[in-house]
Parts: sequence; C-alpha cells; structure tokens
Amino acid sequence: MPKGDSGRTEFRVIDAMDHPQSGRILRVKLKDGPAPSVRSLKGTTLRARSPRGDEGQVTVLGFSLTGGKVTDARFRETGRLDLHVEEESDPPVSLRWILSAGA
Repeated sequence: MPKGDSGRTEFRVIDAMDHPQSGRILRVKLKDGPAPSVRSLKGTTLRARSPRGDEGQVTVLGFSLTGGKVTDARFRETGRLDLHVEEESDPPVSLRWILSAGA
C-alpha cells in the first residue's frame, strides 16, 4: 500500500531505551500515512502494537534532542523522530513495534 492511502499515520520503532528521569525514548521511522507536524505530536496518545499482537498506548511528552533540533523539515527529510514517551503498556514498547495515530 503506498504511503498515505490508509488515512492513518504509522511509525515503526527502530530503537527504544529508558529515559534517565522518566519514561522512554523511542526512535521511530515513518512507515505509512501522512507526516504529522512535530508540534501536533506533542501530547498525543498513540496506539502501540507489538509483532506478537501485544497492545498498549504511549503518550508523547516531547522529543529527544540528541540528534539535533527537531523540525518539520528535518522530519519530512529523514522520516525519523526520537520521541520521549510515557508508556501504558506491558511489556514495554520495543523494537519493531508499530505506533499508530489517526482514523
């Protein structure tokens, strides 16, 4: 399915680590759907789905700046973001999980 046809934005988790203070850092790559603005993601709750079918939710608290300043242009160019999230899932979100937002 070409990007954008599903009407839903999906990200694949390509790296996951604990945040030193609280929550987790999830490095994600845009998998399907339109690229949302960086500003619209902050505070958003995303559905998380593991390759084995486990499900949960994550809330985007902000962004990790380790890779540089987060901008819409950079996100469109690379398709990648480092999200600082609070999880509501067990087991914790890890590699190859899919995060989805939208309809």
